[in-house]
Amino acid sequence: MKNKFFFGRKPELKELHKFLKKRTASLIVIQGRRRIGKSRLIEEFAQSFNFYSFSGLLPDKDVTDQDQRDEFARQFGEYSTAEIQSNDWSTLFFALVQQTQKGRVIILLDEISWMGSEDPTFLGKLKNAWDRHFKKNPELILILCGSASTWIEKNILSSSGFLGRVSYTLTLEELSLKECNEFWVNVGARISAYEKFKVLSVTGGVPRYLEEMHPDRPAEENIRELCFKKGALLVHEFERIFSDLFSRRSEQYKNIVQCLEDGPLEYSEICDKLKVGKSGLISEYLKDLMLSGFISRDFSWHLRSGMHSAISVYRLRDNYLRFYLKYIEKHLPEIEKKSYHIKSLSSLPGFATIMGLQFENLVLHNRSFIHESLNIRTEDIVTDNPYFQRKTARRQGCQLDYLIQTRFNMLFACEIKFSRHPIQRSVIQAMKEKLDRLALPRGFSCCPVLIHVNGVDDSVADSNYFTEIINFSLLLES
Repeated sequence: MKNKFFFGRKPELKELHKFLKKRTASLIVIQGRRRIGKSRLIEEFAQSFNFYSFSGLLPDKDVTDQDQRDEFARQFGEYSTAEIQSNDWSTLFFALVQQTQKGRVIILLDEISWMGSEDPTFLGKLKNAWDRHFKKNPELILILCGSASTWIEKNILSSSGFLGRVSYTLTLEELSLKECNEFWVNVGARISAYEKFKVLSVTGGVPRYLEEMHPDRPAEENIRELCFKKGALLVHEFERIFSDLFSRRSEQYKNIVQCLEDGPLEYSEICDKLKVGKSGLISEYLKDLMLSGFISRDFSWHLRSGMHSAISVYRLRDNYLRFYLKYIEKHLPEIEKKSYHIKSLSSLPGFATIMGLQFENLVLHNRSFIHESLNIRTEDIVTDNPYFQRKTARRQGCQLDYLIQTRFNMLFACEIKFSRHPIQRSVIQAMKEKLDRLALPRGFSCCPVLIHVNGVDDSVADSNYFTEIINFSLLLES
């Protein structure tokens, strides 16, 4: 039986519930990648109130602005028997105003970029409807929601038309590991943390993908069913995401993502792999992918000052995208013919390396657990990120999976290791070599930290080399 219940999102619900105590109307923007659970979160929040939900039609070359208005009018008919004209957005918004003038009301305009994509007057008329009518109900909450974060940023959050009107912007991220674990909590079968991490190495903390899993079955069986079976959700999910979000430019965005599938790269390295010159267009594409939640830009910094350095790398932070590019896309013809079969995940080429990158993503997304394990208060952290030190004539190059710098001149250098077997003593020598190359400013101390998921050899623990050995599987124990 598939797990369809709502889980996680307690911090987000807590933030939204604060607006129920306001004495004025609220305009809220919620954004995040597709399948991240935006609509489901809003439904959970609004379930006890008068809730009006509208969603735009998926953009298509044949979908017109009139089609979008007609669909809005059809959905309006689910809440009212009044006949309305659909030839103008102002008329449609005013009809909705008439229904929502008093009492606690929550209105959702979902996939708003689709709804208004074909009509240049849509946002202006929505802004006027808010100013003249909607906000006069002090108990009304209007939520603008969408997956096209770039469109929302440009047309709403950075628009002078909506300046000062948005009460709150919520960017929905992947579920934390603790929240993901709720997916397995009510299952009688005892699923190991390692098995759970294998699932999350493909799905990340994306709720919709987890919902398709059978929580009582082995990870490999789930992954085969979801990724390598004709008609399964994740077989063509990549193309759907990119065509929906980036339309005719989806191929350019895909090329950039492909550059990052084997690990982080600097901007110049991305341009080299694309065989293009450095340009504002590539920078714009990278920014769009960051706003959409698919990649991250990790800045290194100057240890003495704590200020960002000129070094930064772009990292593919979405686990599904990497798994698709590495293992699904090249076998699509065979999957469609039902002729592709894998013996095991570990038999996939380079699987151990890819699992390491996927595990790093999960760790970096849950870095607060590292801070708690090291008893570091958030207010004491100067900066934290993957760390990169370029080679010069006077020093060697250095790269650390994750480095925390505190205001007490303490550095915590973290080695992130994913293995199906306990981590062996060789990790100590590898860490020593990294830290020997690190240019440590005078007066700074550096503590090595090991992060793992499947145990460490006794010789590693007995050496007392690491200041702390953090077991990330604790977040996935029932």
